[in-house]
Amino acid sequence: MTLAKNLRKYRAVYLMFLPVGLYVLIFNYVPYYGLVIAFQKFSPFLGINKSPWVGMANFEFLFQSGDFFRLLKNTLLISLYRLVFGFPAPLIFALLLNEVKNMLFKRLAQTITYLPHFLSWIIFGALMISFLSPEGVINKLLAGWGYHPVEFLIGPEYFRTILVVTGTLKEFGWGAIIYLAALSGVDPTLYEAARVDGASRWRQLWHVTLPALVPVTILLFIMQLAYILDAGFEQVYVFMNPTQYAVGDIIDTYVYRIGLTGSNFSVAAAMGLFKGVVGLFLIVSTNKLVKRMGHQPLW
Repeated sequence: MTLAKNLRKYRAVYLMFLPVGLYVLIFNYVPYYGLVIAFQKFSPFLGINKSPWVGMANFEFLFQSGDFFRLLKNTLLISLYRLVFGFPAPLIFALLLNEVKNMLFKRLAQTITYLPHFLSWIIFGALMISFLSPEGVINKLLAGWGYHPVEFLIGPEYFRTILVVTGTLKEFGWGAIIYLAALSGVDPTLYEAARVDGASRWRQLWHVTLPALVPVTILLFIMQLAYILDAGFEQVYVFMNPTQYAVGDIIDTYVYRIGLTGSNFSVAAAMGLFKGVVGLFLIVSTNKLVKRMGHQPLW
């Protein structure tokens, strides 16, 4: 079938796709042109075409800066903590929820847990700050048990833990939807055959449920690994204060300060391009590794 015949036959489908295609093109691909300012001394008054070219000078400035490795370390540590502690949370919750037989309780629990996903970090962060403040619920509970109040929001010792815990609380319910959808596609006869063979609930989980979730788990892992240098600007910006810069200042907050606040757009673009290249390398290499291990890759 030629392209013209295909367009005529499925014109309704292409018309429905057109707004989405235009959105992706305008907001995801056209902005790539702006990456050239990473190699310029960009001036808004001169524009991209007339700003002078400086080659790799912006990248040299970044890599020779005393802040670069501190920013990279903080970003990687926060992202790795989220990967280790936050990534399994939706899977575990989905497995637990899948065992619930009361449909009313199951739907209620699912609705309550994925509701925070729709709240902005301004709102959700304010709620968490109210819980963690010296006069908050947690410190009142500690005082009731005879402990002294803890300054969770001041100082660096609790900052990364707060980021991981609050980030997991906000997103684990939403992330569980994908696993629950995958579980709904498992053939019930597999469980029946396992029960006939005398498999316990644990054995059914180990030999039927988890293997069915391997493809979607690998897919989500690859996608999350690609964002390992994206430690979440909004969340960090909400919780961070100057006393926590040593452990909480990440690449995104640095880009915000130097790019938008300091008007050094070229260095900010260079840092963004560096993040993109690293993310591309990670997603391609991980995808190849998964393929070599015999699992279903992303492409």
